[in-house]
Amino acid sequence: MTAMTRRDAIRTTGAAMMVAAGGAAMGAAPPRPKPLVFGHRGCSALRPEHSLGSYAKAVADGADYIEPDLVITKDGVLVARHENNIVETTDVAAHPEFAGRRTSKTVDGEVQTGWFVEDFTLAELKTLRAIERLGALRPESQSYNGKFQVLTFEEIIDFAAAESAARGRTIGLVPELKHSTYFTGIGLPLEDRFLATIAAHDYTRRFSLEIQSFEIANLRYLRQKLGRPDNVRLMQLIGDGSVRPADVVAAGGTLTFGAMMKPAGLADVAAYADVIAPSTRAVIPLGPDGRLAAPSKLVADAHAAGLLVRVWTFRPENHFLAADFRNAEGDGARNPAGSIAEIRRYLATGLDGFFTDDPALGRAAVDGL
Repeated sequence: MTAMTRRDAIRTTGAAMMVAAGGAAMGAAPPRPKPLVFGHRGCSALRPEHSLGSYAKAVADGADYIEPDLVITKDGVLVARHENNIVETTDVAAHPEFAGRRTSKTVDGEVQTGWFVEDFTLAELKTLRAIERLGALRPESQSYNGKFQVLTFEEIIDFAAAESAARGRTIGLVPELKHSTYFTGIGLPLEDRFLATIAAHDYTRRFSLEIQSFEIANLRYLRQKLGRPDNVRLMQLIGDGSVRPADVVAAGGTLTFGAMMKPAGLADVAAYADVIAPSTRAVIPLGPDGRLAAPSKLVADAHAAGLLVRVWTFRPENHFLAADFRNAEGDGARNPAGSIAEIRRYLATGLDGFFTDDPALGRAAVDGL
């Protein structure tokens, strides 16, 4: 399928579904498909992120997709952690046998101190347990500290396949390749291991898979290797406007995320990706008072380029909400009604999907439209 016909296909998916169902009359505007709910690191508002408990809760609460962020062990196994520094998300600091591995490294230009996945074998990581990253802000999740292991990507694929079979619906996977340039630089490239893993599993060969990265070169490589199978989309994540992707920095380039969000930049992204995923505030920014301002043109411009639009990340605590939606219960209080209202304000811009730390609230926002 050519780039143009694929963009046309994205625009007309709703119409094709209606025809297949014997639906709308000729010339009628097709209904817009419901936005997809992506469980951000599972259900990370209520369970330690990237744990089996987090993924299970996300599926039970109606997530269309669950997200494993992928990093790599010393012995070359892909595991789910948001960062390769595991000091905030595991109990590694409580393991005296690993005290000597505490170190400082520069990852994508940022100096970090802690313990790093690439310094551990899988067997060693399996002795650790997940903990809540945001501590007392999420007491329910914190109550599950110490109960779950670090998961491999293959274990998550098997979990999604089992849940799909049990529930009679597809559980999509939205893996993110983390720090690709960094891992290549230390001799542990992610991409070919990732491709081999998804090729080895019937579930990822046939069912919904959206592959994310903040970098560009790895997505281009995956597009070259994968082609355009019907079950796979590539998602270009977008960071702060003035920031350059890590692979662009490493190559001495000048391209910023801000430039990628302009019409010409979006056209370039559409040549290799299917989806653009900016932060929520790139779609509707905050004003000086912390309330939502006027929406940007990003969603319309991305759709014009043939790209779907997802945003990250909705969180249910007052601390993270725009001032419009906070209640009087305090900065750290959980505010489900406010989160649902905020999501719905964003959905009105035409989003095709969104990441949320609490998929039950995302489901409520979508199903109540």
